[in-house]
Amino acid sequence: MASKNFVLDTNVLIENPKCVQALRNGQDNKIHIPYTVLTELDRLKRDPRLGHVVALAVGSILADPDVHIFPPGGSALPLATDESPDDRILREISHHPLTEPILVTNDRILQLKARVSGIPCEGYRDSVPFQSESQIYTGFVDEGEEPVPNSFRWESGVPVFHGADGPKPIGYNHEIWGLKPRTVYQNLALELMLDPRIDLVSVQSEAGYGKTYLALAAALYLTLERKDNPFKRIYLVKPVVEIGAKMGYLPGDVEEKMGPYVRYITDLLLKLHEVRPANRIFQDSQADVLKLNPKRFIIQPIAYIRGMNLENCVVIVDEMQNLSRTETRALLTRMGEGVKCICLGDTRQVDNPYLNESNNGLNWAVKKLKGFKNYAHMVLKGEKSRGPITDIVLKSKL
Repeated sequence: MASKNFVLDTNVLIENPKCVQALRNGQDNKIHIPYTVLTELDRLKRDPRLGHVVALAVGSILADPDVHIFPPGGSALPLATDESPDDRILREISHHPLTEPILVTNDRILQLKARVSGIPCEGYRDSVPFQSESQIYTGFVDEGEEPVPNSFRWESGVPVFHGADGPKPIGYNHEIWGLKPRTVYQNLALELMLDPRIDLVSVQSEAGYGKTYLALAAALYLTLERKDNPFKRIYLVKPVVEIGAKMGYLPGDVEEKMGPYVRYITDLLLKLHEVRPANRIFQDSQADVLKLNPKRFIIQPIAYIRGMNLENCVVIVDEMQNLSRTETRALLTRMGEGVKCICLGDTRQVDNPYLNESNNGLNWAVKKLKGFKNYAHMVLKGEKSRGPITDIVLKSKL
């Protein structure tokens, strides 16, 4: 089969940074990059949402010494300042001495322009969305693969936990604080949250798979029911990042200011309280409006965590994907003796404008802590989320 000369557009490299190796197909084909594409990648690397993907794309180009980059001058000819990047790419291809170049782009307008210019063109159909480490490592290892500490492996249809005591089949379902897991993954997440030898657990999932509800139920059980533990108080730590237009300054003290951001937390606590009374969590469990008892449950903004020394408590870090690496380090180094820390988040829902799917607290935790004997990670899955509307949104990839 004759070797093909593929010329890559920027969007193909962004959609799948591994396209260079895929299109080369070993040594069968040759890959060419227009100089204009490098200029566009240089501009996009400053975009907080795309910078990590650009780095992967540039890395794949650098890793292959046979990738040919069009020079900025010479055969590419001087480029007019009023040309669009697409027109410049076509101009570079037209004036570069390539035999039967094939432009690979998913930009349909550029495909039409290439047709008009007489340049063969095709789309790249094997685009794979970027996945962070916290998505790739699900908490399971494949058959024949060396188990990661506190990981699971499917054996004869049964999840087997590889913890401190060796392989242990999980053939039972937890039931804590009146909560019964709806999926096998929720049950395994509870296994990690309740294991006394695992100090730090992180849970990744899309919206609606119950990670916050599970963590709150586990925290109530550990602090109010289980006798063989040192936990006296629950801390919920949350970054304050607004979605959409800013609401401006909110009146009141810290608790009142945090109210709108943590309303869902108090709603979930009330739901658990209705299933099984958690009177000690509230100042007055008989009041019409229940307020949290600061001796038992504290909602802590991340801004006030520095300098604290957390001991004998359960710490829930919610929406960890909106914490930076520095904030994550500052938070986790506050953990003293007798602490169970449960970190929750979804790296696909980064609301902090300075972070992205790769550069965020949850992903850094998985990337750096995977393999430690007192750390575990789990990706929650399931056919159903919090409700039918959420189900169709997740399935449609809206």
